[in-house]
Amino acid sequence: MLKTITFAIMHFSVAFTVAYLLTGSLVVGGAVALVEPAINTVAFYFHEKVWQKLKPTHGQSYSLAA
Repeated sequence: MLKTITFAIMHFSVAFTVAYLLTGSLVVGGAVALVEPAINTVAFYFHEKVWQKLKPTHGQSYSLAA
């Protein structure tokens, strides 16, 4: 969970900076910095959970085949 939190902090910072530089607006930068990374962080958390369940055992490799 710590990895997810530190990723969120970094993502908020990047999202704010990019949105602010593109728009020059602190309000838009702040809104983008709150909405986009929050949604992406939740998605990342569940993405990691899925990958942990798909983690191969010794000697096997990842496979996308059904």
